[in-house]
Amino acid sequence: MPGENLSRDEARERAALLSVDGYEVSLDVRSAIGEARGEGPRTFRSVTTIRFRCNEPGASSFADLIAPSVTAVSLNGRDLDPSEVFDGSRIVLEDLAADNELVVDAQCAYSRTGEGLHRFVDPEDGEVYLYTQYEPADSRRVFANFEQPNLKAPFRFEVRAPEEWTVWSNGAGERVDGVWRFAETKPISTYITCVVAGPYHYVTDSYERVLEDGTRLEIPLGAMCRKGLAPHFDADDVFLITKQGLDFFHDRFDFPYPFGKYDQAFVPEYNLGAMENPGMVTFREEYIFRGKVTRASYEGRANTVLHEMAHMWFGDLVTMEWWDDLWLKESFADFMGAFANVGATRFKDAWITFANRRKAWAYRADQLPSTHPITADIRDLQDAKLNFDGITYAKGASVLKQLVAYVGQDAFLEGSRRYFKRHAYGNTRLGDLLSVLEETSGRDMASWARSWLQTAGVNSLTPQVLLSASGTVDELAVVQEAAESHPELRPHRVAVGLYRRTAEGALERYARAEVDVDGPRTVVAELAGAEAPELVLVNDDDLTYCKTRFDATSLATLREHLGALTDPLARALCWSALWNMTRDALLPARDFIALVLRFAGRESDIGVLQMLHAWAGSALVHYVAPDRREAAGRLLGEGALRELREAEPGGEQQLAWARFFASVASGEGELRLLRGLLEGTEKIDGLEVDQELRWAFLEPLAAHGEADEGVLAAELARDDTASGKRHQVRCLAARPSAAVKAQAWAQVVESDALSNALVEATIAGFAQPSQRELVAPYAEKYFAVIERVWEERSIQIGMDVVRGLFPSLRDSRETLEATDAWLSAHEDAAPALRRLVLEARDDLARALRGQACDEAAGR
Repeated sequence: MPGENLSRDEARERAALLSVDGYEVSLDVRSAIGEARGEGPRTFRSVTTIRFRCNEPGASSFADLIAPSVTAVSLNGRDLDPSEVFDGSRIVLEDLAADNELVVDAQCAYSRTGEGLHRFVDPEDGEVYLYTQYEPADSRRVFANFEQPNLKAPFRFEVRAPEEWTVWSNGAGERVDGVWRFAETKPISTYITCVVAGPYHYVTDSYERVLEDGTRLEIPLGAMCRKGLAPHFDADDVFLITKQGLDFFHDRFDFPYPFGKYDQAFVPEYNLGAMENPGMVTFREEYIFRGKVTRASYEGRANTVLHEMAHMWFGDLVTMEWWDDLWLKESFADFMGAFANVGATRFKDAWITFANRRKAWAYRADQLPSTHPITADIRDLQDAKLNFDGITYAKGASVLKQLVAYVGQDAFLEGSRRYFKRHAYGNTRLGDLLSVLEETSGRDMASWARSWLQTAGVNSLTPQVLLSASGTVDELAVVQEAAESHPELRPHRVAVGLYRRTAEGALERYARAEVDVDGPRTVVAELAGAEAPELVLVNDDDLTYCKTRFDATSLATLREHLGALTDPLARALCWSALWNMTRDALLPARDFIALVLRFAGRESDIGVLQMLHAWAGSALVHYVAPDRREAAGRLLGEGALRELREAEPGGEQQLAWARFFASVASGEGELRLLRGLLEGTEKIDGLEVDQELRWAFLEPLAAHGEADEGVLAAELARDDTASGKRHQVRCLAARPSAAVKAQAWAQVVESDALSNALVEATIAGFAQPSQRELVAPYAEKYFAVIERVWEERSIQIGMDVVRGLFPSLRDSRETLEATDAWLSAHEDAAPALRRLVLEARDDLARALRGQACDEAAGR
């Protein structure tokens, strides 16, 4: 990564000096097949012509390019010596004219890390697939450019590819004389240009709409995946969500989709969930389901489709000037994903998923030492890469949800419409959006922005209930607290709900009031005189972004009657609050696990159930006191098996419990059952053990020494696909052997032979909770190598290694001290690397506090 960074100051200086009229990019990827099918270095030819203006003739600047070699550079007809002007990441441009033409002929490298032009060889049939992924700054790995979001320009691409391939880009394309040529794009940023090439399975459809002026809008639709996944590809459902989304956004944005066609590619070894390249959206191929999945998986895919679609307006049409305002696209898209899912599709409970899953991500990120305001201070590209986080996405979306309540939905949407029309194909900052919202709502947006966008940290809201002698509410107040590190007390619009059990035993709301919480203590006058509640739920209906706490009576009620809550959103909010209490060492981890075992079987929302499974597993691994883990794990395994057997045969709850049971199985009988289910000697009524479930059962067997290399090789022969290979690699690394761990470590840390997907799989298998002693020696090795890894590997692989191999399973005071020692000794390390280590340290310290809380609880 040396020399590849770009600072905000450099970007500002270049944007003040230059403006770009257009790009012509010619790529020759015929080298992707043929002799290049073997392993080893491989490159493709990239020829770029950039026409740009300079408002200070005679000045100097630079273009961006990361490439093994440059063949030729020409500036305004002058041939430049590549060895003098190119340093591996930048091309120096001196003595610029008012109008300039730069031509760069380079040999660029195919990627195996998911950054730039990624090359994938399908082990199933040997076919080669290519796709690009650039955010935030990897288009410079494919063609020379000015790699920053506010130097937008139209692009023309042409691609020479193998005869049997099809090629796609942002614009519509056709093959002429052996060359794929694509229509010129609208002015867009470099990071959302895209090329996809290979023998993809491609399905088409179309979307039509009559606009308000009477004109007909027709958008060609396409969806593609590898040929090996074609039998599993439910393109009809993808197109259904796509059309529903286009209708929804056209109705609300009053700005027709501006980028022509709408292709969606599901590609292998993808680092992200998806990417909003206009006209050519790319997704991770795991959104094509090879086995049976729950409704939550389909909802998640729909949310991602709609999230990326919202970017066509928020991000692609109107783009932030610099990554400081990344929230201007990601927060809006995250909000719009749930908003459109509820408003346009069959997933009407998407706000429950948002409250339970997305906000959990935000709450965790907002309590890390690296937390930051939604409008962040992004000094350079490494900062930008790490800020695609729970703050920018989920907290930003949560705050936008509150903003809609604050200004009103009509004013918010009208502000959006004005924003698009006013800044189409341009770049904006925070003030540009706030100004239109002030126009449409009449509200003062500056104070709201100061509190919610420009400060960090999450507030906690706790009810205080005083009862009268007659047993009614004398006074109910909401107490607001903030962490010492981020003491801002914000204004919150919240609903406070009072709940009591009915004669039938259901726990239902009987009173509700909305109130503006401002300051340390706010009295809810409207609820005075109400019957005494058994449960007070602050932030009922999930109107604001906060951690919810409970008074003693409410917590006691939840311990006994959480499953009696009839409202699914209220139930999800209570679960989320209890999990936050567990992470904050206010609720013993074994108490949380007991609640899951007692009430999760009654959970009707499958997404919430799967989140509870994840939380219970995390509680066991990280927050249960070490001397009580074995007993807690046994209870969790027994409880999961009981729920699996009692679940409706063939239902999605049964599938969810089967996967959870596999993840916590450890006893001899539990492992024997998994082996029997694989071999067909055991049956659970209605449970179909498809290929994906087989791999889920094999991992715990491998981790406990019950599935050796031969068993895993046989399973790969049964599922000789790219997905099967990833599963096998993870299971191989999970085996309980010192030699296995040494090999896995070497493959990830000492070699770059593995692709990004196989690095991820190896790391996932390496550290098994049942193998704490086996991986303990790698704690010291971790701190010895991470700085070298960060310097030598791509930022994506560096992030995977630093995060994934942190010795969290060696959860002791010694590991905390070792982390602190590394931080003290490496104050000059890359800020992004230090941030990752600080985050891991915080998680470890939190785990130790949780374990102490669990230990103190006894029993």
